[in-house]
Amino acid sequence: MLDRLPTCLPPRAGNGSLSCLPRLTGDETEGVTEFWTAGRGTMSGDAIAEQERARRFRDAALPYLDDVHTLARYLIRNSADADDAVQECYLRALRHFDSYRGPAMKPWLLTILRNVCNAEFARRGKHETPTDFAEDGPAVEEPMWQEPQASPEVALLREHDGATIRRLIADLPQPFREAIVLREVNDLSYDEIAAVARIPVGTVMSRLARARSMLRAAWNAADASPLQAAQGTPP
Repeated sequence: MLDRLPTCLPPRAGNGSLSCLPRLTGDETEGVTEFWTAGRGTMSGDAIAEQERARRFRDAALPYLDDVHTLARYLIRNSADADDAVQECYLRALRHFDSYRGPAMKPWLLTILRNVCNAEFARRGKHETPTDFAEDGPAVEEPMWQEPQASPEVALLREHDGATIRRLIADLPQPFREAIVLREVNDLSYDEIAAVARIPVGTVMSRLARARSMLRAAWNAADASPLQAAQGTPP
């Protein structure tokens, strides 16, 4: 039937319009109508399904946009590059959303972002090697910004403005910077950090212990500098 559609012949005598022959019978016309209607229905169904998929992705992923962007800024330390990394992260996440079965959405997105950043580091030929070691004694959980008010970290948070804290964290070597941000800013558990960073939980704990030690030293140095300057004492 379809191989008969349509052949345009020269104008008939006395008629300037083109005539497309042969004409379809009533049954054939009905068949073609059903064919194209079915095609439009399929396309409409695909479009609806894609819209629903996009909606589900937005509902699941967008609540964690700030977490993703925060980690990107700390890892890359360049606002424009961080924006690009976040965009690439969400594009990859959307591309693989149909296959997503867990873990929780936030660790999944942060894992993708970390892969994006590592790929960028590799492209630049930049490698930061962790020097993991635990402090004396077992590494225990010490949430730097979630301790009781008497903790040194909370007291420090009152004394230093946000810009100073961000600068001190940004100055940490990458593995420790990543660990402290995932724990204290992104609020991930040890197990979630281990999954995101693809390291053992024990390594997570040692990196956090080391990061906190380095931050305390940096804070003490920052506290001492104004006093030394006022007294004319060299640092």
